[in-house]
Amino acid sequence: MLKDFADLSTPLIADACVRLGEPLRAAPAGILPVVPGQRVAGRVLPARHYGSVDVFLEAFTRAAPGDVLVIDNAGRRDEACIGDLAVLEAEAAGVAGVVVWGLHRDTPDLVGIGLPVFSYGRHAPGPVRLDDRDPDALTAARCGDHEVTAADVVFGDDDGVLFVAADRVDAVLETAREIFRTEREQARRIRAGETLRAQTRFDAYLAGRAEDPSYTFRRHLRRIGGAIEE
Repeated sequence: MLKDFADLSTPLIADACVRLGEPLRAAPAGILPVVPGQRVAGRVLPARHYGSVDVFLEAFTRAAPGDVLVIDNAGRRDEACIGDLAVLEAEAAGVAGVVVWGLHRDTPDLVGIGLPVFSYGRHAPGPVRLDDRDPDALTAARCGDHEVTAADVVFGDDDGVLFVAADRVDAVLETAREIFRTEREQARRIRAGETLRAQTRFDAYLAGRAEDPSYTFRRHLRRIGGAIEE
């Protein structure tokens, strides 16, 4: 999955979802890689945290190579729920990365390990609680407004994290590639001296909008085969 994502980005995945009418499921803004430039893509391995690392260790017994551990810590900012030992164990289990709806710690060690970890940021204190665990702690995890399961794929880069239903990933990736090719050609033409306004026939758009106030720029772009807004 990471290979398929190599030349793409989360903005392109997001635009492809919009174009295809797929649900746009983004992790909350601010969940970013510990090391800038890290990328992740793979099947979701869900785990809901209740104060103990054992839930992660149990999740790893179910992991397939390339899975991405998605930790639901309810977005808490008062504790870090994962650190160096759990990340080393994730790497040993063949997990491709970790996405945390919450905080991490042991930052220098995580940088040295190199496994992509995404979170809200760093925080020294670990959990001091131990809550009751729900039966579905290893089958579903929330990340902001969205619940994810092993039926989802997660993509992450410097712009954030997105989730896509696994059975729609191929279509989303192909559409993302089409948008990428269109945008790269538009960028080449701008550098060659042809403005984006000329490429998108912006004067025609303004004229069309003057005649029909409901005529949107997105509709105009689709009509002429441009990109920018998905």
